[in-house]
Amino acid sequence: MSELSVPPEPFAASDRAPSASTVDLARRLLAEGLGTALLLAIVIGSGIMGERLAGGNVALALLGNTLATGAGLVVLVTIFGPVSGAHFNPAVTLVCVVRGEMRANDGAAYALIQIGGAIAGVLLAHAMFGEAAFQVSAKLRDGPGQALSEGIATFGLVLAILGAVRYRSDLVPATVGLYITSAYWFTASTSFANPAVTLARALSDTFAGIAPASVPAFLLAQFSGAAVAAVLGGWLFRKAAP
Repeated sequence: MSELSVPPEPFAASDRAPSASTVDLARRLLAEGLGTALLLAIVIGSGIMGERLAGGNVALALLGNTLATGAGLVVLVTIFGPVSGAHFNPAVTLVCVVRGEMRANDGAAYALIQIGGAIAGVLLAHAMFGEAAFQVSAKLRDGPGQALSEGIATFGLVLAILGAVRYRSDLVPATVGLYITSAYWFTASTSFANPAVTLARALSDTFAGIAPASVPAFLLAQFSGAAVAAVLGGWLFRKAAP
């Protein structure tokens, strides 16, 4: 990430908050796993609820899914940011590692716990709504437009984080939540923007699911978008030379 004051916390809620770099790895991993699990419970659960209550109106179901996800992100980033950095996203974690703001082994542990937490969140949402625990999505999200959308969605998310952390770290939770709320509607893919989220949503044959066959293109686009944003953001938001 670009010009982070204290690695590895791109989502630190405030300069006055406790530093994630002072928290032991076990607590950071628990925060990442729990936060990602809750995020997926929100995404999948609100999708199921929206679809059930919308009476066939897909736009209304998506609106409910959008508002719940955006609001949930603000809360999750606010409370877990000071503990782990609140990445909840292997693409964000990888950018931190590549920029030297996290150790590679810590980054690998983050990514594994994010994926595990995401899957746990899907299972939790299924249990709450009486769905079968283990599912495979049949919802194809194919085509160049979908892949392009995921690249743009992830590019915008990482760039938003970089800019907010550089200039207004206190607004990072709101920035992330508002960006995802917007990206649900301006991208054709409804903005997954997260490899862990993508993998987990393939295990839910509900409103927010994605067929496994569509996953590889999403993952490639997400990591590509994050890489471009990291390079551009590193230049655009760098500190001026004295």
